[in-house]
Amino acid sequence: MAKFLIVGPSWVGDMVMANSLFCQIRQNHPDAIIDVIGPAWSAPILARMPDVRNAITLPTSHGEWGISTRKKLGHSLRSEKYDQAIVLPRSWKSALVPFFANIPKRVGFHGEQRYFLLNERRKLDKASLDQTVKRFTSLGLEKTEAYPPTPKNMPNPKLEVDEKNQEKLFQDLKLHPNRPAICLMAGAEFGPSKQWPIPHFNETAKHFIKEGYQIWVLGGPKDKQDGNEIIDGLGEYAFNLCGETKLVDAIDLLAKAEFAISNDSGLMHVAAAVGTYVHGIYGSTSELYTPPLTDKKTIHNLNLDCSPCFKRQCPLGHTDCQNNLKPKQVISNINL
Repeated sequence: MAKFLIVGPSWVGDMVMANSLFCQIRQNHPDAIIDVIGPAWSAPILARMPDVRNAITLPTSHGEWGISTRKKLGHSLRSEKYDQAIVLPRSWKSALVPFFANIPKRVGFHGEQRYFLLNERRKLDKASLDQTVKRFTSLGLEKTEAYPPTPKNMPNPKLEVDEKNQEKLFQDLKLHPNRPAICLMAGAEFGPSKQWPIPHFNETAKHFIKEGYQIWVLGGPKDKQDGNEIIDGLGEYAFNLCGETKLVDAIDLLAKAEFAISNDSGLMHVAAAVGTYVHGIYGSTSELYTPPLTDKKTIHNLNLDCSPCFKRQCPLGHTDCQNNLKPKQVISNINL
């Protein structure tokens, strides 16, 4: 029975995509034990991944070195006697815990001079590993199979749904049980260049309320004001749930939606992982690199000459890739 320790990524979408790796390990090692190190926020979402035994919280903040904390955690994990560690981030500090845990096989990509921390270092071939999910899943394979992984070795992520929590959310949030729902996700942690304009979301929401739907705007506390603007003037069938729900609640709400309209964000990947149809809006980023990992998707992208730029802010100052993608264009490509 092989025991794996995975050092997970720090972003919601990346952690969801990492589930493809966990599923692949289970496919190839049916009796494997898989534990995942991640930020505190990731524990509830990892609990919805059936292939993960334990979510191990790394008690450091994003960007913090925390060498002594990582050393202490690594020492505490020695008794687990893991056979292999897979380090998904490319930072130096992310490889410390497996090193201090004395895990005999430590796999990861070259990066930040971490030669002695990893003993199986892989070259990141960006041509063959042109998607995040390919990079993650390649690290779970032998080198001969890894460039690139086959579709068989890249199962789509799947998150479990809690039906009892769904019922509770409907009651607590006073959602309409007999009216179909559409989820809108207007946030994007990376920056404003990934965000479809709030007035566009508002106009889209207005259209679908007239068509007989209810609107749920999902996001974190930072998205609260945007959510208020999206539902402004839309009446009793529009709900701003930003900051009102936990990440794990978003999993269950998305699973109840008819479809979701989302920026390229973590919640877009959550929607895909619960089987909800995804309408993904791309501008400064590319669906070729971080697509929603599902067959149930439509990509909305103007494919301008200046995109994708992968910048947090539009370097040309106009963000035409988002502003010029009009609600009518998106709505016309949604088949009800």
